[in-house]
Amino acid sequence: MTDAGSTKPASTKPGARGLRLLAQDEDDLRALSAALQDAVVRIGDITFDPRGRTFTAVVNRYRWEAGKRAERVRAAVRVDGVGRVRARGVRLDEPAAVANLLSVEFRPDGEPPSGLLRLVFSGGGEIEAEVECIDASLVDLTRPWRARGRPKHEDSG
Repeated sequence: MTDAGSTKPASTKPGARGLRLLAQDEDDLRALSAALQDAVVRIGDITFDPRGRTFTAVVNRYRWEAGKRAERVRAAVRVDGVGRVRARGVRLDEPAAVANLLSVEFRPDGEPPSGLLRLVFSGGGEIEAEVECIDASLVDLTRPWRARGRPKHEDSG
């Protein structure tokens, strides 16, 4: 996992940087997926630019790295080299709807390194992007704020 870096880091506290991740292979993508687990996204904050071949989503990310502190932060996810985007079980025509992101996955398809990058949501919905290769980034945009609670999963209690 490489640090996407920038001349102006996102701040979480004075002198602190927000999370910045760049995924260029499947191992990197697993780390990015872990950071995005339980992110909440408003459907209207998801965009696909076919001319620019980019897919972006602005989410309220749960900060798992904060340990016992329950915090969220506004973050942007960007995927480059996207040819087409399809949704199943997600109503892209309802911009006010909210979805809970569970994971980001990659499945090789066609000529390597191309494949399908899938955003999997609770309730069975997913958004699938056809990509030339894994080229995704995650950048925290704001300072964290206190979350109402810690997300719970069957296997974590």
